[in-house]
Amino acid sequence: MLPYVIATLGSAGATCKASTCSNSTKDYCYSARIRSTVLQGLPFGGVPTVLALDFMCFLALLFVFSILRKVAWDYGRLALVTDADSVASALHSDNHDRYERLTSVSSSVDFDQRDNGFCSWLTAIFRIKDDEIRDKCGGDAVHYLSFQRHIIGLLVAVGVLSVGIVLPVNFSGDLLENNAYSFGRTTIANLNSGNNLLWLHTSFAFLYLLLTVYSMRRHTSKMRYKEDDLVKRTLFINGISKYAEPEKIKKHFEEAYANCTVLEARPCYDVARLMFLDAERKKAERGRIYFTNLQSKENTPSMINPKPCGHLCCCVIRGCEEVEAIEYYTKLEEKLKDDYKREKEKVNEKPLGMAFVTFHNETITAIILKDFNACKCQGCACRGEPRASSCSESLHVSNWTVSYAPDPQNIYWEHLSIRGFIWWIRCLVINVVLFILLFFLTTPAIIITTMDKFNVTKPVEYLNNPIITQFFPTLLLWCFSALLPTIVYYSAFFEAHWTRSGENRTTMHKCYTFLIFMVLLLPSLGLSSLDVFFRWLFDKKFLAEAAVRFECVFLPDNGAFFVNYVIASAFIGNAMDLLRIPGLLMYMIRLCLARSAAERRNVKRHQAYEFQFGAAYAWMMCVFTVVMTYSITCPIIVPFGLMYMLLKHLVDRYNLYYAYLPAKLDKKIHSGAVNQVVAAPILCLFWLLFFSTMRTGFLAPTSMFTFVVLVITIVICLCHVCFGHFKYLSAHNYKIDHTEVDTIENRQNGRPATSLPAPKSAKYIAQVLQDSSPEGEATESEEQGSQDEELINADGMNDTDFQSCEDSLIENEIHQ
Repeated sequence: MLPYVIATLGSAGATCKASTCSNSTKDYCYSARIRSTVLQGLPFGGVPTVLALDFMCFLALLFVFSILRKVAWDYGRLALVTDADSVASALHSDNHDRYERLTSVSSSVDFDQRDNGFCSWLTAIFRIKDDEIRDKCGGDAVHYLSFQRHIIGLLVAVGVLSVGIVLPVNFSGDLLENNAYSFGRTTIANLNSGNNLLWLHTSFAFLYLLLTVYSMRRHTSKMRYKEDDLVKRTLFINGISKYAEPEKIKKHFEEAYANCTVLEARPCYDVARLMFLDAERKKAERGRIYFTNLQSKENTPSMINPKPCGHLCCCVIRGCEEVEAIEYYTKLEEKLKDDYKREKEKVNEKPLGMAFVTFHNETITAIILKDFNACKCQGCACRGEPRASSCSESLHVSNWTVSYAPDPQNIYWEHLSIRGFIWWIRCLVINVVLFILLFFLTTPAIIITTMDKFNVTKPVEYLNNPIITQFFPTLLLWCFSALLPTIVYYSAFFEAHWTRSGENRTTMHKCYTFLIFMVLLLPSLGLSSLDVFFRWLFDKKFLAEAAVRFECVFLPDNGAFFVNYVIASAFIGNAMDLLRIPGLLMYMIRLCLARSAAERRNVKRHQAYEFQFGAAYAWMMCVFTVVMTYSITCPIIVPFGLMYMLLKHLVDRYNLYYAYLPAKLDKKIHSGAVNQVVAAPILCLFWLLFFSTMRTGFLAPTSMFTFVVLVITIVICLCHVCFGHFKYLSAHNYKIDHTEVDTIENRQNGRPATSLPAPKSAKYIAQVLQDSSPEGEATESEEQGSQDEELINADGMNDTDFQSCEDSLIENEIHQ
């Protein structure tokens, strides 16, 4: 189909020159833009104007962030002002090489002198070392930042070639107007169809592909991804009989497989409600302790309004009477404690038919995994059976699904109860609704068109100011391109994946695919939505209109639209990532809904979330793909793409360290990002193929060369991704280290030996089932409170050294 379409494009479009493209064709293409004024009426495609306006907005947003960071509830350093309960667990953990990010107390002590000024956080970004990021944020953060640095290096090389060689070649053409302010002179559209210099563009496109693969192989070879020994020796089994006993599971493996020793078999239970009750109980407990300590200092009882937003209520009306704080939280804690106990007693009655089984070495684990997976011919009646034992029938071994277990910190324990048919129906419904929504609202242009029906954008058009009409559309493009992927992100969140890696990987692929359609493909072709795209694709007039559609890609000012988008992403997008407006709004809402000063402090210490690698990879790869796709047809875009990546790297370094909690993922999310990088130079080859076909025909040497290179590249990529072939030609070159973190039982001569107990984080059991009794935890919480005070007062530090504006407001509220 592709060669036929391209051949038709060549015959239909070879006669169309850049100088003869009619105004009707331009209007036809610009119909997918936000209003018809976009990219028209300003010199050099409006790039200088957009650059100046976006840079001023960038400085203003940085100033706003500095103010927020200084006075607004430590918002700029939430990850250092997080849950104080984790201080004790971090201090007493046996697993010190894991994420040692402490909390507000210890982390603030470490970096109090580094970032205590109004703008000192700017220099702190450069002083944070990778080792510090690894210790506090985990290996995934270092891997992510290394990925960005290699993309920056790649863009430097591409920028030198594009700006230093391709740009002067484009300038040498004479098809477009000889005007120093004409943006079209910088594009490939300025060259004649018979110009031999077009071979340079084709060769450079292939060179960029090789540079991309080399850069990613260099990145993956330097990043030694550490896999815990415990993970490599543990299997996750689904489909077990719900009432199977751990001893029977152990007996089955030790009977069926020679020299097999099972160290541990842990069935999984439905703990979703138990985890909810545990979290609520701890909140009530912290509230009681807070007001108890306050009363011991002030010698006066505190009164609170127990309704949502109670601290904002200034009048006493029926139903909103104030109550004594300690009495209220004591009763609430006792009620939740009773509910927690009852639910914990019933947990063993809610098995999920899953188990984590840990073996004594990796060899036997691999043998068992191969035995279960090699014999399964999906959909065939003659399916083989794994090795049997005396317990096989009662355990339903033939129904088991076996895979390597994820890291314990990678598991959403509360999501394990959503499984099987229910999970698939839930996933199907969510994605069908998402597809229907995005099918008609794929791009910001279609949203603006809908808004135009209600005359929302008319006032901007009536201003007839070229600066506003140039700046406003690119700003709207960025805003809606931020809103629509958020919907895609939350769809992956509500799918209730079992692991953080699975959720992030799904988010990355879905968001990236959607962003490429929304930002790059459809606007380039002059289309406004997937609805229009499919109607055009399957319409009888498809081939007749194909040539005109692909002319849209190479209109002189088309590249300027994407240059402006990259500039907006670099300045406004990165500044908004620093501000984290959605998180700030959620923060304010949660503070307003708090019932007391204790709950407001609790909100403050629980506002930091894990860094969403999937969404971050998707956004970054979208902009990178736009830059690489137009790096030859419009080489001026590359320096702005490099500027975007530099700012993105600095913003992410700050956010990873100061604003987000660490996340433990697997290497699939990072290898998936590497695969997406290769898509960028492939799209660049597609763009050159379409240009060459439109100008010179499909049978021209440049077209045939580009087509052959493109087909070979796609075949190699598909064979590698789907079947694992061509490993030495792929962008992957990972080296995996195994780290001995499992201290459950060390082995001596193949037999277990006594050792220290495993840390909680290294056990395949939900944290809520590892916790001690509520009575013991109450004592521990009070001790933790005193430990926090000791940490604060260490090294001569005072509590006021860490007191933000929000803390002062809370204290003032108590004394009133």
